[in-house]
Amino acid sequence: MRINHFASDAPSAADFPVDESLLTQDFYDAVNGKWADQATIPGDHASTGGFMDLADNIEHTLMHDFSDLLAGKLTPANPEMAEFKKLYGMTSDFAQREKTGTAPLKPWLAKIEALKDLDDLSDHLAEWHRLGLPVPVGVGVEPDMKDTSRYALYVDAPDLFLPDKTYYSKDNPAAKQLMPIFTQTATKLLEMLGYEHAKATTIVEQAKSFDAQIAPHVKSSEEAADYVKVYNPRKLADVDAKVSALDLTGAITDLLHDTPETVILPQPKFFDAVDDIVTPANFEAIKSWMLVNTAFDATGLLTEEYRQVGGTYSRALSGKKEARSQEKAAYYLAMGSFSQVVGDYYGRKYFGETAKRDVHDMVVKMASVYQNRLKTNDWLSKATREKAIVKLQKLTIKVGYPDKIDPLYAKFKVDTTKSLFDNLQGFSEIILADHFAHWGKPVDRDKWEMSASTVNAYYSPTNNEIVFPAAILQKPFYSLDQSSSANYGGIGAVIAHEISHAFDNNGAQFDEFGNLNNWWTEADLAHFKDLAKAMINEFDGIPFAGQKVNGKLTVSENIADAGGLSCALEAAKSEDDVDLRAFFINWGNVWRMKATKEYMQLLLSIDVHAPAKLRANVQVKNLADFYTTFNVQPEDAMYLAPADRVKIW
Repeated sequence: MRINHFASDAPSAADFPVDESLLTQDFYDAVNGKWADQATIPGDHASTGGFMDLADNIEHTLMHDFSDLLAGKLTPANPEMAEFKKLYGMTSDFAQREKTGTAPLKPWLAKIEALKDLDDLSDHLAEWHRLGLPVPVGVGVEPDMKDTSRYALYVDAPDLFLPDKTYYSKDNPAAKQLMPIFTQTATKLLEMLGYEHAKATTIVEQAKSFDAQIAPHVKSSEEAADYVKVYNPRKLADVDAKVSALDLTGAITDLLHDTPETVILPQPKFFDAVDDIVTPANFEAIKSWMLVNTAFDATGLLTEEYRQVGGTYSRALSGKKEARSQEKAAYYLAMGSFSQVVGDYYGRKYFGETAKRDVHDMVVKMASVYQNRLKTNDWLSKATREKAIVKLQKLTIKVGYPDKIDPLYAKFKVDTTKSLFDNLQGFSEIILADHFAHWGKPVDRDKWEMSASTVNAYYSPTNNEIVFPAAILQKPFYSLDQSSSANYGGIGAVIAHEISHAFDNNGAQFDEFGNLNNWWTEADLAHFKDLAKAMINEFDGIPFAGQKVNGKLTVSENIADAGGLSCALEAAKSEDDVDLRAFFINWGNVWRMKATKEYMQLLLSIDVHAPAKLRANVQVKNLADFYTTFNVQPEDAMYLAPADRVKIW
């Protein structure tokens, strides 16, 4: 496999030798301990290590390239890149942003202030959705999970101020630290927007009151991780009756130019309670909630002081010591609006068509290994096994970058006579108009949900597709300098991980077309659920960062990790130059991460992935080859009795 790849400034695995004495006691520390001893988390980061090192390297490279773009040393490759250049010029013009001040946001606050009552809000509900202003009932057009060839309308609850509903319990210590910081940040932002201190204080307290009323009726991250339970079809008329203070049907008809008979409620409990929350008595609290959300949404779009103050709360959440530099903030703000345009540039310059084909072939090979494993599976019935193989054969593979830039970006025209805020607001309205215009049209399965410059990969159950952006296809995941076994322990395991998502506790309930459809026999499904429970139990309650891992929250990713690592191991063993030590060592390298305690605790509450260290350590214990490779004995800390080892795929 020969692909282009960056030379990273980050130290390689070879720069930090493995601590042989720890391999059988703490595998992750054996591989990464010497690195962790010298690693420093940058002040504007919550973490450093594997994934973040790649992201930092791409940031450095693209900021250098786009500096040349602004200076005229680099010619835009297409009209979309020319518009990106204009926006990047505006985000980087700090003097003009200071001169403009906070004035562009004030008309939007005035629109909210002018609302007289809930009837008035109801009359403006469709307009509010088109403008992207915060409202207490959200609507969105997404593929119908039962028929992914067409779109359905999803009607949902709003987001909370704190990261998860579990933070609202009286005994949650994090909330006691975070809510005062949120309060101070919100109050200061409103004061910077011209509100007197007393008025700002009242608005924030009212907003928090409304937020607290929402919290008991929405899903926790653990509950939301059960993806299938998002699908709760209801008659629109019945949902509208539950939201008696707002004309939901009228707003939806205005937005879609059509009136759906059925809508999907991801969080039906919220709608059972909404009539007790969205009430005339709560109207001022709702307005205040809208004002606070609008003030936060403008963080980064106005003055430097507004950006610094507005980021205080999010930095407290993650443990970051400082905000990004102005230069980095300008880059990310411009790139965020033109993410696929930047990704197209990155993919074509630093990845290329040859690499795209080569990696596609590697994915096909991993899928073939997976198919053989399904054929020889010893617990699936013939009927279920055949359906699983059909699903795998129908899997869509996307590698590197899209063949063309999403046509949406051609609509983004930067007007340098307007403020940065107004330009970005205009882009937001274009995006929302495009989003609602999907209604009644076929689902576009060619669309990418990630930029090629994003260090990540994903499986979409509703598209039955796996996507590998160019950015992840480099060292330590993949390199010409690494053995085939090391590459299988890196990118091979990632590829097989994403394939495994087609058969995790969520993905397994979608068929080869991406439709929510049970294709399992009753006995096979029951056995699979027992295996999933074993994976839950393997991780649940493990102490980490002063808290404990939630096995239910992380089960889908843990199933995918287990399947991915096992499948990649089999592929590595098929090569003539197999080196299982290199395979496992690079698996450990991939999960190298040093993070703030605040960030680790935040992830434990909301992230469907287990902590990186545990992803490295726990999964290898399930594989017999790990024990023979490192001579792990029953008295060693890395030993797990054969009866307790979890094997699903």
